[in-house]
Amino acid sequence: MTSQINVEMLNEANLLLDRDGFLTGLLSQVTTNKNDGWLQDLRDGAANWVRHSVIPNTREEEWRFTDLSLLKQVDFKLGMFHVHNNVETFHGTSLQSMILPEVSGRLVFVNGVYSPNLSNTENLPAGLIVGNLDVLPGEVVQEYLAQADSLRGVAIGAKEVFTALNTAALNDVAVVWVGKNVVVENPIHLLFISVAAEGAIISQPRCLVIAEGNSQVSLIEEYTNRRDTENAEEEVYFNNGVTEIWVNENAQVNHNRIVLESDGAFHIGKTAVTQARYSRYSCNAVTVGGKISRHNLEILQTGEQTETTLNGLTVIADKQLADTHSVLSLNHPHGISKQLHKCIIGDRAHGVFNGKIFVPKPAQLTDASQLNRNLLLSSKSRIDTKPQLEITADNVKCAHGATVSQLEDDEIFYLQSRGINETDARKLLVNAFATEIINFIPVAAVRESLLKTVTSLTNK
Repeated sequence: MTSQINVEMLNEANLLLDRDGFLTGLLSQVTTNKNDGWLQDLRDGAANWVRHSVIPNTREEEWRFTDLSLLKQVDFKLGMFHVHNNVETFHGTSLQSMILPEVSGRLVFVNGVYSPNLSNTENLPAGLIVGNLDVLPGEVVQEYLAQADSLRGVAIGAKEVFTALNTAALNDVAVVWVGKNVVVENPIHLLFISVAAEGAIISQPRCLVIAEGNSQVSLIEEYTNRRDTENAEEEVYFNNGVTEIWVNENAQVNHNRIVLESDGAFHIGKTAVTQARYSRYSCNAVTVGGKISRHNLEILQTGEQTETTLNGLTVIADKQLADTHSVLSLNHPHGISKQLHKCIIGDRAHGVFNGKIFVPKPAQLTDASQLNRNLLLSSKSRIDTKPQLEITADNVKCAHGATVSQLEDDEIFYLQSRGINETDARKLLVNAFATEIINFIPVAAVRESLLKTVTSLTNK
């Protein structure tokens, strides 16, 4: 009798495996070259979670406005990359146009594969380590890698199936480690390039950033494709990225996340930030293009008196969809947070913003504000916005809001009265709306490039 029950339970458990053929297909593309015991256990646990999961659908509250049916229609294969003798040119693409002269170091990943030949990790300041997993001692990696979800009291990937999928494919990881009391003057550039010349590909980039006590660092995390190549704007690929950032006591991290994808691309990104007491974290996130893009930004406060600044800009047109979901958990007193997210939406594009701020009873004397501002350039463009505050503390200062507007006729008329034609007047107003966010980015070359891209996209 007991044996029969065990067989029935086993059969029932097997029925729960491989519930989603699309996810199973993506898991079959996973290849790894690092077989450390604990790392393999980590991957196996995440893969098991994926096999018991399904792709989110619009019946789920967190995905009600983001339909992933187009993603499931594509047969993605693992992207390959081979470096030839010329380290400045690959697949017809010039790396020179992507290099930022103001940075301290550069890590380059092509189709998710780390390229030491295209990277630059020489002449770094003392106390700064930049590279892949091989540059850090195993015990340090084990302490931090894929531990953000565990700290939040859930299993790896339990809150997000795409995070688990990324963990199951852990292989090449971009690592930035800043030692205690180290101040890095110039930003670190993490460049992820997608090349889908031979068909639809999937890449699963991973970043691990550790800022030890009293340190300071700036990051440029950039996702792009080879835009200077014919047909590159139409390339189909899927970037499923995860970035974990640990801001230890009294450390400061300025994080600039730039997403410039092709019109046929899918991008789903997770940023998990853990802030210790007295730490300061700022994120300037800019998303331009992509057929479907989503950014899940989660901030966890683990000590008192932290400062968090979140600035975001989404620019989409045609029939693109861009979704930003942010969660800020302020669990300790004297926390300060400010969030401003802007969307510029043209044609039939659809923008989504859902921002949550949790202020439980222990988080007394918290000062938190959240604002979502949206500019619709077409009568057929759409925005779904939902700023949220959940407060149980009784001595706090919190505010949230959202605005939706179009270009005002009187503003355009005023500029025309000063000799500016209507087209240039519209361009000037859109650029002014975007510039407030773009100006927070510390690298001039990135600011200039983004303004040009915004102008070209909104003029389609």
